[in-house]
Amino acid sequence: MKSLAKRKLGGLSSVFSSRSARKSASRADKDGGAMAAGEGYRNPTEVQMSQLVLPCHTNQRGELSVGQLLKWIDTAACLSAERHAGCPCVTASMDDIYFEHTISVGQVVNIKAKVNRAFNSSMEVGIQVASEDLCSEKQWSVCKALATFVAHRELSRVKLKPITPRTEEEKTEHSVAAERRRMRLVYADTIKDLLANCVIQDDLESRDCSHTVPAEKTRVESVELVLPPHANHQGNTFGGQIMAWMENVATIAASRLCRAHPTLKAIEMFHFRGPSQVGDRLVLKAIVNNTFKHSMEVGVCVEAYRQEAETHRRHINSAFMTFVVLDADDQPQTLPWIRPQPGDGERRYREASARKKIRLDRKYIVSCKQAEMPLSVPWDPSNQVYLSYNNVSSLKMLVAKDDWVLSSETNQIRLYTLEEDKFLAFHLEMLVHVDATQAFLLLSDLCRRPEWDKHCRSVELVQQVDEDDAIYHIISPALGGDTKPQDFVVLASRRKPCDNGDPYVIALRSVTLPTHRETPEYRRGETICSGFCFWREGDQLTKVSYYNQATPGFLNYVTTNVAGLSSEFYTTFKACEQFLLDNRNDLAPSLQTL
Repeated sequence: MKSLAKRKLGGLSSVFSSRSARKSASRADKDGGAMAAGEGYRNPTEVQMSQLVLPCHTNQRGELSVGQLLKWIDTAACLSAERHAGCPCVTASMDDIYFEHTISVGQVVNIKAKVNRAFNSSMEVGIQVASEDLCSEKQWSVCKALATFVAHRELSRVKLKPITPRTEEEKTEHSVAAERRRMRLVYADTIKDLLANCVIQDDLESRDCSHTVPAEKTRVESVELVLPPHANHQGNTFGGQIMAWMENVATIAASRLCRAHPTLKAIEMFHFRGPSQVGDRLVLKAIVNNTFKHSMEVGVCVEAYRQEAETHRRHINSAFMTFVVLDADDQPQTLPWIRPQPGDGERRYREASARKKIRLDRKYIVSCKQAEMPLSVPWDPSNQVYLSYNNVSSLKMLVAKDDWVLSSETNQIRLYTLEEDKFLAFHLEMLVHVDATQAFLLLSDLCRRPEWDKHCRSVELVQQVDEDDAIYHIISPALGGDTKPQDFVVLASRRKPCDNGDPYVIALRSVTLPTHRETPEYRRGETICSGFCFWREGDQLTKVSYYNQATPGFLNYVTTNVAGLSSEFYTTFKACEQFLLDNRNDLAPSLQTL
C-alpha cells in the first residue's frame, strides 16, 4: 500500500542510478531473443478475415448490418478455435459487445481472432474488429469481443492442449482469461443477486405519461427455418446466424417505439443454452423493456422446436440489446417513454433499470483505462463483482509486464522496478520453504498483517463480501513529519489457481464505503493496485512476489539520488518470510475454506 511504499522508499539510495543501462541491456536481450525466434511472429491460432461491405450487407442507411457483422465475427472466431482444437467447435457464449463506430458500404471490415487461453474442453477467443477506408487509408476500431467455444467430438472426450503465450499481450490475455471465465460461470447468479439486492431508483410512477408508447406495440415475433446454409459441417446452427436473427427482430421492436431507424450500441452477453440443428424452427421474440432519455433496452428470446405439433419448445438463447436514435449530427435523440404491461411487463421494466445501472458500472470499471480511473471507486452491490474482477485483472496485467528491471538483490530477495506512463511499480520476490497453499492462506487474512508488517498498526474486517472477497479498514502509523496516522479502505480479492502454472493471487485496491468516510483523525491513503502472487516451485517451496503500483502523487516522494535495496523493503519482506515459516503448520480453521 501507499504508506508502506512511502516508508520503504525512505531508505532507498539509487534504484534509478543505473536503471537506464540495465533497461537498455534487458531490451537488447529481448530484441535478440525475438530475432532468434524469428521476425514477424504470429500466433498459431490467429485468423484474419477481411470483408468488403457490399450493398447486400447493409441496412437502410447504407451501413453494415450488425447482424452481418456478428456472423463474420462468429465465423472468424470459430476458425481460430478449430485451428487450435483440431476438431469442430461450437459457440458457447459471446461477452458484452460495445460498438464504437458504424461501417459504411464500400469500406472494408478487418477481423482478427486468436485463442487467448484453452481450458479443458472450452477456450476463450479474443476478437478485434476494425474498419478501413480504402480511399483515405484511414482505419477505425469498431469493437472488441470475447467468445467462448467448446470443442466437440462425437466419439471421444476432448482435452484441449494448453496455449503457450509468448508476447506480453498474449501473457496478459492468457492470465486475465481465467478471471473472465470465473465471471462467466457465475454470470446468471450474479445478475439475479444484483437485481435482488441492489436498490434501483425507478421513475415509473413519476414519468410524464402524456407521450408514452405501450410496450405491447413494440412486440415482435418471427419464425426462422434452419436450412443447410445456416449450419456448420455438423448440422448445428451457426451461433452468428442466430445472433443475426436476434438483432433483426430487436431492431424491428426498437423501430416500432421510435418510428425511426435505431442504431445498436451494445449487446449483453449471449449465452447459448443448447444447440439447434438443420430442420429446427426458431421462434424469435422481441419487445422493448424500458426506455431512458436517449436509449432503450430491447429483450430478445429464442426458442426452438422440431415439428409443428410439438408443444414443448427448447430455450436456445436470450439477450438484451441497447439502441439509440441518432440525428443528422450523430447525436442521440430523446426517446418516448414506454408504458409496460402489468405483471411481467413491469418486472421487465424494473429489471431493465437495474441492468442499465449494472451496465454503466461495469463499462466504467472494466472498460476504463487504469490511468483514467479514480483510485477509490464507490462500492455497492451493483458493481462489486466487476470491482473484484478489475482488482484481480489489474494485478495480473501488472505481473505480465515484460519491462521489469532488477534494481537490487540482497540475501536472495530481489527488488524490481517498472516505470510506465505516470505509474511507478515495485516488485519484491523471494523463495520461502512453505507450501504455496499455506502461504496463500496465511497472507489472505489481512487481520494478521500487523504480526509481520510494522507499517500496519491495525486491520479491521469491515465486510466479508463473499468467499473470495473482503473489505478491510487499515490504519498505518504517521509518515515522516505527519502528525496524523494514515488509513485505507481496501478490497482484498483472493483467487486460487485456475490451472497448473497459475499463481495464487491476493489483489488489493482502494474502495469507498459510506460507513468509512475520511475523518479528521486520519489522513486517507489510497492504493490503485497491489498484492501478492504465489507460485509453487516444488514440494514445500514457494516463490512469493509482492507488487505495488504507485500513483502519480507518490512520485513526488522519489528523489533522484536513491539506489539499492531499501532496508525497509528488506526488513519487511524478511519479517513476512519469518511469519510464514513460524505459522506454516498452524493455520486458523476459518481460513481453510478460502
